[in-house]
Amino acid sequence: MAEKIATKHPDPAKGGRNIDRKNYDAVRSAVLATLRARGEMTAEALQDEVGRRLRGRFAGSVSWYYVTVKLDLEARTLIERVPRSRPQRLRLAGSKGASGGSGRRTTQRRASKRRR
Repeated sequence: MAEKIATKHPDPAKGGRNIDRKNYDAVRSAVLATLRARGEMTAEALQDEVGRRLRGRFAGSVSWYYVTVKLDLEARTLIERVPRSRPQRLRLAGSKGASGGSGRRTTQRRASKRRR
């Protein structure tokens, strides 16, 4: 019998899934390697790249495993959604992508305009 892993879900009210460890590890590695190489990207582009990386060496539905593993990596805070991004964008947790940053400069500009 294949070894399983219990995945997590970012919403504590929802449960994760028990999935094949070998498939989990393959998708996890592809997701993290892609985000390290490319930085912030849309969830759809990430899914496409993971599918390309795993083509021909993966048993099962890459798209189903991708969604399950993506949610698990979010719950484990290895990756994060970029706030207020449409379509959904993802990045490695703690990294600041092209649209990242503290927003401090914008806040400073607003404050100086109010003083005038």
